[in-house]
Amino acid sequence: MPGSALALVLLAGIIHASWNIAAKKAAGDARFACFTSLVMMVVWAPLGLWLALEQVPHWDAHAWGLVAISGVLHLAYYVVLLRGYRKADLTVVYPLARGSGPLLSCLVAVFFLGEHISALGAVGVGGVVLGVFLVAGGPKLWSQAQDAQQKLRVAKGVRYGLLTGMFIASYTVVDGYAVKVLLLSPILVDYMGNFVRVAILSPQLLRNRPAARALWQRQWKYAVLVGTISPVSYVLVLYAMQVAPLSHVAPAREVSMLFAALLGGHLLDEGDRLARVMGAGLIACGVAALALG
Repeated sequence: MPGSALALVLLAGIIHASWNIAAKKAAGDARFACFTSLVMMVVWAPLGLWLALEQVPHWDAHAWGLVAISGVLHLAYYVVLLRGYRKADLTVVYPLARGSGPLLSCLVAVFFLGEHISALGAVGVGGVVLGVFLVAGGPKLWSQAQDAQQKLRVAKGVRYGLLTGMFIASYTVVDGYAVKVLLLSPILVDYMGNFVRVAILSPQLLRNRPAARALWQRQWKYAVLVGTISPVSYVLVLYAMQVAPLSHVAPAREVSMLFAALLGGHLLDEGDRLARVMGAGLIACGVAALALG
């Protein structure tokens, strides 16, 4: 992986960890997702519309289709993740989603997009995936299930976690194809795709406006922060995909889990501290292997 791509991924990881901490504190639902999408649409309008006026008139149906699909996949990922959190423990859903997503992205890039990965790079992918699992809590995620009801929640968590990971892999591959093959602007891929999310989520707010206003008064600080900085982290990843293989960038993104642990935010409230430290070390070693491989 080129040094420039690694630097972009590392910076994106710090930003990603920061806005995830804010999003967790907000404890929001789909309406919070709509708030952040609206904030993004307004805050980034000067840059997004300036680029759109120059480049969008040259887009063909293929480009528009990919951007629309990207917007739907990003939204589906978020909705499935939230539903998984309602049906199962966050400490089961989250690590499976974050661990399986980059692994699936890497497999698709190698087997369907013709990318190649060295033995050292493959070891790096494995280190990142295992590290994410350990940072999230390690083997205790499943061993703590004592009765039938708890085991059912774990089983649901596994299903929703893997499904969420599939959506992460899907939008990663679609967006990677858009910026690497069609050479679309990473900023526009994210910004224009956001209009799809706003269009789908807006009815959630309009259905009960008084409740939405009350929710906004409680969550607006988090919504402004997330809507302002979250696009930066993902756009940096898309730029990294333009100069480095998707099979390297996708798993390296999970360095955000390492930064979350170092920042003390602890995206997950449960888990063994020793397992977290070991997981952070594995993520660091895995990203280093990807950079060298």
